[in-house]
Amino acid sequence: MVMKKIIIASLTGIIMALFTLPVLADSLLFEKSEYAARRAKFMQQIPDGIAVIQGSVKDAQNNDFKYFCGIDVPGAILIVDGIREESLLFYTTSEHYLKGEGMSSELASNPVEATGIEKYYPIGQFSSVLNALAETSNIIYTLFESELKENEVSISNEWDGRLTRQLQFVKLLRENYPGLVVKDCSEIIWEQRRIKTAAEIEEIRKAGRIGAQAMIEVMKAGHPDQYEYELSSLFEYTCKRKGCRELAFNTIISSAENHPYLHYAQYNRYLTDGDFLVVDGGPKVNGYCMDISISFPINGTFSQRQQEIYQACLEVSKGCLALYRPGITGYQIGAQVRDMLKQKGYNLLTDAFTRLRFFKEGGITHYVGLATHDAGGKDLDPGLILKPGMVFACDVFAVFPGEDLGVRVENTVLITETGCEILNPGIPREIEEIEALMNN
Repeated sequence: MVMKKIIIASLTGIIMALFTLPVLADSLLFEKSEYAARRAKFMQQIPDGIAVIQGSVKDAQNNDFKYFCGIDVPGAILIVDGIREESLLFYTTSEHYLKGEGMSSELASNPVEATGIEKYYPIGQFSSVLNALAETSNIIYTLFESELKENEVSISNEWDGRLTRQLQFVKLLRENYPGLVVKDCSEIIWEQRRIKTAAEIEEIRKAGRIGAQAMIEVMKAGHPDQYEYELSSLFEYTCKRKGCRELAFNTIISSAENHPYLHYAQYNRYLTDGDFLVVDGGPKVNGYCMDISISFPINGTFSQRQQEIYQACLEVSKGCLALYRPGITGYQIGAQVRDMLKQKGYNLLTDAFTRLRFFKEGGITHYVGLATHDAGGKDLDPGLILKPGMVFACDVFAVFPGEDLGVRVENTVLITETGCEILNPGIPREIEEIEALMNN
């Protein structure tokens, strides 16, 4: 009987692993046709020139480069030719290196077949190929900015002054091809990335499901007399156990005097009875990020004041989620939510409402996708009309420094054809639900 139970438990573990671990394609995350469609759409925006997109030299791949070809090989360069409507990929690697990094060896042995890109060249041929293309082009597009800020480079520091990698490349292009115009295509690419494809949305859904489960585990495990690092470790463990290989960002946990620091991630407070926590985190699944925030009392029971500030934040968040749809702006949503809450009898002049951030903007903050702050890293313009395919964080929060209190309710949201979809469903949000979860 004992042996039978062990066998059943082992089989159960294997089955669970099959359902949680991500299944990756041999060479690329998505079908080659997915990347080809993205490049074709970009070509329509640059019919008068060629675009040169540099991959990262090391560490995580450049999101803009990866968006168009899906490969993680370092030191690669992609040329998207809008004139001839073809793409050219440059890199040099080896099967040994690729296997050591968990990448398909086919990227070395048969790069055209592996990537679906029309032409492949070793990286050493980049200059000669670019010289030939420049003879029949008038414009070279490239990115003047990067989502990932280069911390070691400071153009504004008078004792440093080095250009970023992107601006150094722009400088060299202008010096080597003085007869050509070098244009910035950052915003063109980011605008395309802001509307997610169906394949991208499914990956973000996976991240959302895992993130929601991890947040639930954190609430269930929360109790006085533990350190914040115990909860941050549990969040990361749950995410990775469910199949994600990394987090989208360092999990943020703020409590007591640390609430005003919205990205506090020191995990150094010993939690005591009466503390109210904000946990902001998200997994990263197959390169796609999630952003979720929860707020709860560490002892599992809301005080009267905690109820007041949490309910105000939750009501604004719920109102925004009910109104998101194509054709409306964040400002319009904020105004409509205000009217709805007045009709419900809420006094919007109390500090529980007046201190809320992103109430007026309809909860709309930043895009989410390949980066947590996606497609350029800037917040959405609240006056922008929402469109199907947009994925962003609905984030409402407030801090009350004199009371050692803070509150935050955040979901990652997809704008659909008729409304919106919460991509991290299943998190208990109502006060009664949270208390029931924590006390049972």
